[in-house]
Amino acid sequence: MNHRVGRSLFALVVGLGVAFYSYQWITNPAPRAERALQESAVMASRSLLADKTGVGTLEFVDPVAPDRKVGKVYVYREAPGWAVSGYYRRSAEDSWHPYLISMSEDLKLSRLKVQDTELIDKAASDPTLEIIR
Repeated sequence: MNHRVGRSLFALVVGLGVAFYSYQWITNPAPRAERALQESAVMASRSLLADKTGVGTLEFVDPVAPDRKVGKVYVYREAPGWAVSGYYRRSAEDSWHPYLISMSEDLKLSRLKVQDTELIDKAASDPTLEIIR
């Protein structure tokens, strides 16, 4: 009899603990706010990358549109702003070009590292652009 009360009390305490933790986790706005900031950083990186390449239409693999067959992609805070990595290509016939873009807190371009030989001439006159071979 004593064991039944102990087991029931234990189950009740654990159940209430799990319910409370679940409620706190579901109602916490911080992860959603962080995700919104990450998505805005990725969208800004797309725009900055399109401006730097001078191509109006690019296909992206990035944290908003991941494709595990192409490679891993990241978005993370980097003092004093953001860093986004991913891949882009100009058309289906083009190969994927890996990139790493660093941005300030207000999403302005700080540095762009890219593996794309078509941008070598631009990199010679642009200090924010670095070509990786």
